[in-house]
Amino acid sequence: MSLRFASIACCSAAFVCGCGNGGGDGGSGSTINVLPAFVVTSSMTTVSYDGNTDDLLTAGLGKTGLAGDAPGFSNPAAPTAAELRRLAIWSNYRALVDITANGGYGRFWGPNIDLNGNDTLGEGKIAGTETIAYADNGSGLQNVTLMIQVPVSFDPANPCIVTATSSGSRGVYGAISAAGEWGLKRGCAVAYTDKGTGNGAQELMTNLVTLIDGRLASTSIAGTKSTFTANLPLSSLAIFNQTFPNRYAYKHAHSQQNPEQDWGKNTLQAIQFAYWVLNQQFAPIVNGRNHGVRYRAGSITTIAASVSNGGGASLAAAEQDTQGWITAVVVGEPQINLNMSPNAQVFEGGVRITAAGAPLADYITYANLLQPCAAAAPSVIGAPYLSTLPPATTLAIRTARCASLAGSGFVNSGDLATQSNDALNRLHSAGYETDSDLLQAAMWDSQAVPAVAVTYVNAYTTSSVGDNLCGFSFGTTNAQGAAGVPSLAAPMLSIFGLGNGVPPTNNINLVYNLPPFGFDHRLATADASLSGAVCLRGLWTGGDPRMQTSVNAIRVNANLRGKPAIIVQGRSDTLVPVNHASRPYLAMNSLAEGGRSQLSFYEITNAQHFDAFLSVAGFDTRYLPLQYYNLQALNLMWSHLKSGAALPPSQVVRTVPRGGTPGSAPALGTANLTPIAASPGSNAIRVGFGTINVPR
Repeated sequence: MSLRFASIACCSAAFVCGCGNGGGDGGSGSTINVLPAFVVTSSMTTVSYDGNTDDLLTAGLGKTGLAGDAPGFSNPAAPTAAELRRLAIWSNYRALVDITANGGYGRFWGPNIDLNGNDTLGEGKIAGTETIAYADNGSGLQNVTLMIQVPVSFDPANPCIVTATSSGSRGVYGAISAAGEWGLKRGCAVAYTDKGTGNGAQELMTNLVTLIDGRLASTSIAGTKSTFTANLPLSSLAIFNQTFPNRYAYKHAHSQQNPEQDWGKNTLQAIQFAYWVLNQQFAPIVNGRNHGVRYRAGSITTIAASVSNGGGASLAAAEQDTQGWITAVVVGEPQINLNMSPNAQVFEGGVRITAAGAPLADYITYANLLQPCAAAAPSVIGAPYLSTLPPATTLAIRTARCASLAGSGFVNSGDLATQSNDALNRLHSAGYETDSDLLQAAMWDSQAVPAVAVTYVNAYTTSSVGDNLCGFSFGTTNAQGAAGVPSLAAPMLSIFGLGNGVPPTNNINLVYNLPPFGFDHRLATADASLSGAVCLRGLWTGGDPRMQTSVNAIRVNANLRGKPAIIVQGRSDTLVPVNHASRPYLAMNSLAEGGRSQLSFYEITNAQHFDAFLSVAGFDTRYLPLQYYNLQALNLMWSHLKSGAALPPSQVVRTVPRGGTPGSAPALGTANLTPIAASPGSNAIRVGFGTINVPR
C-alpha cells in the first residue's frame, strides 16, 4: 500500500519548531515534528512492504533471486515503478559484492546470513516502510534523492540509524549491500541518498529524462520533477543533436553544480530526514493532528557508513556535523580529497610516500594517461583481463599508447618494455602501490578509470553537455564502435535499474568525437584517444581555475570531532589508491584531533576496490573481499558503542589468497580471512603528530 504524507507547514527552517539538541521528550511537550525545509513535499511518498511479496532488502527476490537472472518487466516498453525498483535493488546489490557461492555469498554475507555470521535468515526478506523524497534548495535543479527504510524490527526504545550514501554515481539504492543490509538486520532505520549524482540522465534526441522512481517523462512534462535536465537552450540542443546525434547528458558530469561539494551535507540531510520519518512513526500526536518530537538531534545512535565516495561523503558529513547527528563512522575505501598539510606524512616500511594525499583530479587524470601503457610492462603479464575488446586489439592499443606517450615526452623512449616499465614506475612515484600493479590493466580495460576521469573533470569544470569537454561525450555505439547510431536496447527504459551514473553503462558508451560522429574512445584512434586524455590531464596540471575552485570546495580537514571511526581499505586498490585516501586521512586526523582521535584504520592486503570483480578469472585466485572486513568493522563499532568494547588499533591485516586455477579458485574460507586483531603486534600502524608508518 502506498500513502502520501500530508504537507506540514514549517514555522522556520529549523528541523523542528522550537527544538534544540538533547534527548527526546517522548512527545510530552508541545513541539511538533516539522518536515525539514530542504525536503520537497510534493515528491514524497511512503510505501509499506510486507516482507513476502516485496521487501526492503531484496525487493521480494530473496537471497536466491538476487543471485539469479535480472528480473524482467511485464511490459518491456513501459516498466512500472515497482519493477524498476526491483531491478535497481538486484543490480546495485550485486554491484558491490561477490555474488558467487565460492566467493562467499550465502556463507559470509548475503540476506540469509545473520549479524553473527550464521545462516539463519532464510531468504532474508525484511518487511517495513520506505519513504522517498527529493532534497532541494528551492530551485528544482538539485533534486537530491533521499530515502529512509524503517524495518518492522526497529525498536523505538533503542533507536538506531545507519547511513547508506551511494557509492560511485549510483542511484539511491547504490549502497544497499554495502551498508543498508547490515543496518536493516540490526533493526536500524537506514538513511540513503544518491548525493545529487544518481542515475539522472537525459536522452538528448528524445528529451526523455528520469523521474524519482525511475519512470520516464519528457523534459516539458517532467519540469522540476526530473532527477536531472541538462541546461542547454533549445536552439543549442538542436544544433548539438544534429552534430552529435544520440548522445546523453548525465547528472554527475553535466549538472554544472559540482555536486561533490554537497556530499557531506546530503548525508546529514538524509539523517535529518530519517529523524523526521521516525518521529512521524513513533512520536504521539501532541495537538490533535501533528506528531510530536520523540527524537531530537543526537538522541539516536547513528553510524555514518558506506564505501568509495559514499564513504568519503560519510567522513565529510562527520566533519561538518556540529549538532551531534552522527555518533560514529564506519567506511570502506573512501574517496576523499584532503587539505593536505606539509606536516602530515605517510611512511611505508620507514620509507616516505612523498606523493601521498593528492586529490582525485590529479591521480585519476594521470592514471588515465599512463595506465594503458603501464599495462604492457613485462612484470604485469598475466594480469586479470576485463576488456570487452579482443586481446589482440587491447595489445595494439597498449603498444600505440606507449609509442605516442614516448613521442610526446610523457615516458622514456625505447622499446615497448622500456616505455611500459617507465609508465609503471611513474605511477609508483605518483603514489600507486606495487601491490596494485596487476590491476593497472583491469582498471583501464574495464573503463573504470577513463569513465571516472571524464565524469569528474566535467563536474570539476562545471561543463555543460554541449561543451564536449576535451572531445568526449556519452552516446550509443554500434558493433564497430561508431557513435551516432540509435541503440536497439533503448537504454533509458532500464537506466534506473541497470545504469550506474557513469558511462559506459547500460549500452551508453564513452565516445571520442572525431568526424563524422565519433567512436568508442578506445577505438577512435590507434592510441585510444590519447589527445583527449592529455587534455583532461592538462586541465589539472595547467591550473584551470574552474578545476582549482571546485577541488578546493570539496577538500576536508580530517577533523572527526572526536567521533569513534573506522576506515577499511585494500592495499591493492587501484581506483582510489590507499596513499591518496585512507593513509593520508589517518595522518591528517592525528594532526587535527591529536589525543582526541578515535580513528582506527585497517589496511587489508590482497583486497582491491571492486568486490564484484572477484568472480573473474585471476581476481578469484589473487584477491579477497573487502565486504567481509566492512561487516566486521560495523560489528566492532556496534560493540564499542553499546558495550564499551575497545576498537582494535590501526593495523595491516594480512590475508591469504585463495589460489588455485584462475576461474575456478577454491571456495573462500576462514583460513583466507585473517581476523582484525585486538593486539596487532608488528602489524600495527604507528600514528602520531601527523605521521603514520605502515609496516610493509
